[in-house]
Amino acid sequence: MSARDTTTVEGHYPRPQLRRPRWTDLSGVWQFAFDDENRGVTARWQHDPTAFDRTITVPYPPESPASGIRDTAHHPVVWYRRTLLLHPKELGGDRAMLRFGAVDYRATVWVDGTRVGDHEGGMTPFAFDITDALDPDTGEHTVVVRAEDLPGDAAQPRGKQDWQASPHVIWYHRTTGIWQTVWLETVPANHVSELCWTTVLERCAVRMEAGIHRAPHTEGTDLLLTVRLRLAGELLAEHTTLATDDQVDVDIPLPALRNGQDRDRLLWSPESPTLIDAEVQLDSRDAEGTVRTIDQVASYLGLRTVGTGDGRFLLNERPYYPRMVLEQGYWPESHLAAPSSAALRREVELIKELGFNGARVHQKVEDPRFLYWCDRLGLLVWGEMAGAFAFGQEAVRRLTTEWMDVVRRDRGHPSVVTWVPFNESWGVQDIARSPAQHSFVESVVHLTRALDPSRPVISNDGWELPDSDLWTIHDYAATGDELRERYATAAAVDAMLTHGRPGGRRVVLDPNPADPRGGRPVMLTEFGGLSFRPQGEEWFGYATVTSPAELLERLDGLTRAVTESPELAGFCYTQLTDTEQETNGLLTADRTPKLPPEQLRRLFSRPSAAMPTEALEQHRRSVGDTQPAELAAARRD
Repeated sequence: MSARDTTTVEGHYPRPQLRRPRWTDLSGVWQFAFDDENRGVTARWQHDPTAFDRTITVPYPPESPASGIRDTAHHPVVWYRRTLLLHPKELGGDRAMLRFGAVDYRATVWVDGTRVGDHEGGMTPFAFDITDALDPDTGEHTVVVRAEDLPGDAAQPRGKQDWQASPHVIWYHRTTGIWQTVWLETVPANHVSELCWTTVLERCAVRMEAGIHRAPHTEGTDLLLTVRLRLAGELLAEHTTLATDDQVDVDIPLPALRNGQDRDRLLWSPESPTLIDAEVQLDSRDAEGTVRTIDQVASYLGLRTVGTGDGRFLLNERPYYPRMVLEQGYWPESHLAAPSSAALRREVELIKELGFNGARVHQKVEDPRFLYWCDRLGLLVWGEMAGAFAFGQEAVRRLTTEWMDVVRRDRGHPSVVTWVPFNESWGVQDIARSPAQHSFVESVVHLTRALDPSRPVISNDGWELPDSDLWTIHDYAATGDELRERYATAAAVDAMLTHGRPGGRRVVLDPNPADPRGGRPVMLTEFGGLSFRPQGEEWFGYATVTSPAELLERLDGLTRAVTESPELAGFCYTQLTDTEQETNGLLTADRTPKLPPEQLRRLFSRPSAAMPTEALEQHRRSVGDTQPAELAAARRD
């Protein structure tokens, strides 16, 4: 397969913040085989095309209908095989990189029979330089992938993937093997390998962190890195630095930020998702001073800051009220894999159309193309790790290693505003009594802050929170009156933090009775979960309704109770779509709204009493609905 220029297909490129114009998408039909007896390595299937007895459509997991396999039984080992077209003589000194968006859970890769590498971790990308493995005498090459995903391994970070044969309660069909894009890219021997952008608003600058891959034996040659930042054609900055190491960290001044009265046009927010185009160029300079461009990549960034202060979430140093929805990122036809890049865009559009400004991607590390559309269209994202189910040395190693890769991959996206390494004590079920589990969670919190000090960290979303930058509560009270009783006043919220057990467990571990909040925001990050069962089916939901009118009434009561509280700094409603047996979505599994979208938007975009007057006015303009009675009540509080 020859390379093609696909940069014109917006949102399709699998690594949106570091793009090159020519790449080869290896999605499509591959040969495939189950290896339930785990004999493929011994039988040398990497050399045996006859071992592959069926075909699969990549990148859809074999459990899904879109894959063409649709086999949901336990298959702990699977194999893939395909050919690709690339003659080594055409590389001209460049290197061929085989890249994988995600393979669940362990992957081993061979090219032309040579083992090129292994990777562990089902949610994170990896790549291998396959140049030296290519048969030099042919332009047709064979790629073989072995994926191991043990359904009963509770120490494996797996999120909502069920360990039982069939989905039950809140767990879904497994996603085995390749589930994100596989692609081939040729790069220069010296090239830009990584990019991350961080806003330094107080210095009117943006920090660029660039990884540089250096070829051996390049002594005597300087590498120069130049970056140009533009907004709609306006050159905001141009900066060149000498790349003396494999990592280049540099603060780039942005003079346009100095005008505080004009700054808002440059800043990113859900209401104004301004993105800055970035061109990054790597040049070589020889001993005679001759400069030659050897690599160019395209990127983008959003100028924004996030944090907390005075009990509020802060966006661009101003109080901001997140109104989020729980996003499982699961489709009936393709499971955790997105049906298409267009489906990812539509998912973001749907969330915004329903009145939300954010999504809590739940127990899944989402495809970078989803984050691209959140960046482009304006949607806050809670970045959450898929949890393991058991605690131990191996679980600690696996989760910590993969979480570091997650943070490293996604920290340049302006839409990602909070990190969530743990959820509801999954994998640390005894955190309230076990010093080891308590230390593990706190150590990951501190590690996350070390890797990325620019975002708040929620230690254990839902309950049993140790050190955390926000206090986040999961409370599936059935009525608005129950929520109002628990969250309407400061005293009620403090009592919930110190003594409440909405999920049967304490909210905060070791709270300070004199100051339970410690200045941190309190958010209701799971509530609702209403299951609409017009035929009386027995499916899973936290509470049930039997008619659209009842659904609207209950939603109105719940959302009104939350937004009327001056003590809650934001919310997340459970959930966006029905998923398998969880029928508690605002949309059905095929993304059909259960109520008219305008009704849902009116409920979830109503103003909050926690918003200051200035923010209320901005909110009124953004949603196009004055809602005078609700605004007056909010201002009164």
